[in-house]
Amino acid sequence: MQVSIEDKSTVKKVIHIEISEKQVSKELNDAYKELKKTVDIKGFRKGKAPRKVLEARFSKDVHADITPRLIQNAFVDVVEEHKLDLAGAPRIEPPELVPGQAYAFDAEVEVRPEIEDVDFKGLDLKKTMYEVSEDEIDSQIQMVRKSLATKETVTEERPVAKDDFVLIDYQGFVDGQPFDKTPLVENYVMAIGGTVMHEEFSAKLTGALPGQKLEIEIAYGEDATDKELAGHTITYKVELKEIQEEVLPPEDDTLAEKLGEFENLEAVKAVIRDNLEQGYAQRIKHELSEQVFSALLEKNEFEVPDVLVDAELEGIVKEAKDAYTQNNVNLEDVGLGEDFLRTQYRHVAEKQAKRHLLLAKIIEQESLELTEEELEKGFEEMAVGMKATADAVKNFFNMQKDQLQYFKHNLLEKKAADIIIESGNITEITPEEAQAAQDAEAAKAVEAAAAAQEAVGEDAAGEDTEAVTETPADDTTA
Repeated sequence: MQVSIEDKSTVKKVIHIEISEKQVSKELNDAYKELKKTVDIKGFRKGKAPRKVLEARFSKDVHADITPRLIQNAFVDVVEEHKLDLAGAPRIEPPELVPGQAYAFDAEVEVRPEIEDVDFKGLDLKKTMYEVSEDEIDSQIQMVRKSLATKETVTEERPVAKDDFVLIDYQGFVDGQPFDKTPLVENYVMAIGGTVMHEEFSAKLTGALPGQKLEIEIAYGEDATDKELAGHTITYKVELKEIQEEVLPPEDDTLAEKLGEFENLEAVKAVIRDNLEQGYAQRIKHELSEQVFSALLEKNEFEVPDVLVDAELEGIVKEAKDAYTQNNVNLEDVGLGEDFLRTQYRHVAEKQAKRHLLLAKIIEQESLELTEEELEKGFEEMAVGMKATADAVKNFFNMQKDQLQYFKHNLLEKKAADIIIESGNITEITPEEAQAAQDAEAAKAVEAAAAAQEAVGEDAAGEDTEAVTETPADDTTA
């Protein structure tokens, strides 16, 4: 077998493989010997059909059978011999096999980049020291109160006002006839100023009185979110039946009783504080992690295989689709097609792929391994997030061994990231200092963009000047 490897880049290669005519003939002979034992051909006893007859009737099937095997065996041997760390499956277009000739094919592959040892110790990091404020706790309490609010009918005679709720019946008509896409809806509770109904409903109902009947005309454009209404002008006949107000429960110990798990209001506030503190702890960890990898990616430049970027990108697109699907929204309906998302987030996917490659290198470099205690802790943390037991999580992974390996690798990545942060030079700053730093960075980015735009303009002006200078004068000589 003859092999040559052509480097297209640091991660892209084309492997040229030629399998000898001798090996091809051996595979063909073996295939026809096995075929002879199994086929029945009229005029010949079983196992006695001549090779020529078999070739005439079955050559296409035999070639289709042995070609993938020739390619697979040769490719695996080359990968092992040359110790290629493949990032994904090869791209191979199998040529036609010709008896009596060597078989040559090309395999386009991507390999993981060779990364030098990463100097990750002593990075300068800023740790923002967030503190839970009483205002934040109060804001959460108000959200709890709103979630437990009731709606009560307004008994005084007054018109509909902002933040009211209204009980209405409505039906849509087109050209005076009932429209099947907007049938009669009775006793519908609608929030004035809300986003569920078209804004014209809130505008026309504001100032109306209970018992009043209104007509609301809405012209839906071709880009309307509800495609069944797009392009139609619909007149809604609406009857305002009553006005309702949202009544919040009092902010005292009775609120704790409604929640059912707390002795008093202070106990509710204590849990809210704890949750906010945990949230800030996660935020601090995330911000430190972003600083770490921004610094490491700047210091360690390397090419990343497209196949790894594509895998990350598919994960991002799937997350977006799932998030919208949970809210009964189709990506295409809001102008966020998959192609658009792939274009928008490819740079994010590339950064994530590089992050995984760097972490893999650090894990190897530092010979990091998971302890049983760390694995158990990982199971417990996942169980909390899934609202399940640790045993249930373990049983799941016992049935899904491939998922278990992926889970373990994620834990190893977290361990590596923690080691990097712990070895850094951490300076504690206030949220105000952090915001000032962000504002300064944003201002620098704006200035850099303006300077780049100005440079482009000057270059364009220079080219125009050269074009005018180089234009020959008209020949007016008689």
